[in-house]
Amino acid sequence: MFENFDWIQAMRTSPVMVIILGCSIMTLGLAIERLIYYGRRRRLSEKALATTIERARKGEMKEAAFACGHMAHPFGPVAAELLKSVHLPPDAQEERMSIALSEQRLLLERNLGFLGTMGNTAPLIGLLGTVWGIMRAFHDMARTGSAGPSVVAAGVAEALFTTAAGLVVAVPAVMLYNHFLRRMGVMLTEAENHTRRLRQMLEEGGEHGRKAA
Repeated sequence: MFENFDWIQAMRTSPVMVIILGCSIMTLGLAIERLIYYGRRRRLSEKALATTIERARKGEMKEAAFACGHMAHPFGPVAAELLKSVHLPPDAQEERMSIALSEQRLLLERNLGFLGTMGNTAPLIGLLGTVWGIMRAFHDMARTGSAGPSVVAAGVAEALFTTAAGLVVAVPAVMLYNHFLRRMGVMLTEAENHTRRLRQMLEEGGEHGRKAA
């Protein structure tokens, strides 16, 4: 369908196409960055979790916190903050956990706003290019005095190309945005659940110790 389409000329004559090209490059780069970032935090090691719980049961809080701090999964930093605050009242522990979870959310949300924005605005940018192209096509026809079907069809096809390009950018951006949102929700839920499980274990261990004494 695009065998005879002049891509270079379309880029030269339509400034909107340059904008869409720039948006596509930025979208691709940020999507790759997020894929790598989420990929490194994809799975929480059950072995690491069991090791952390075992060290905490033995009272080795510093070692457990150090091990958690080196975990890539959001559970690690949140659990490390909990282990560093075991000497504080429950309300203070809860506050620190909430702050740590918020910090992890900010890290996971980074650059997602741009992907969502591209998913919403890229079709509009493409539509702007289409309107611009149709206006230019009619202006050229009025100037030359030629309005044959082939001339009109060529101008409209060139104008519609920007809308197609905008959709090509928007569809993957929306899919990746929703995918990353789901993964972020899963990881934060895992981090919170496992941290509360660890906290419950520490509280039960403390109660058992007081009863034994």
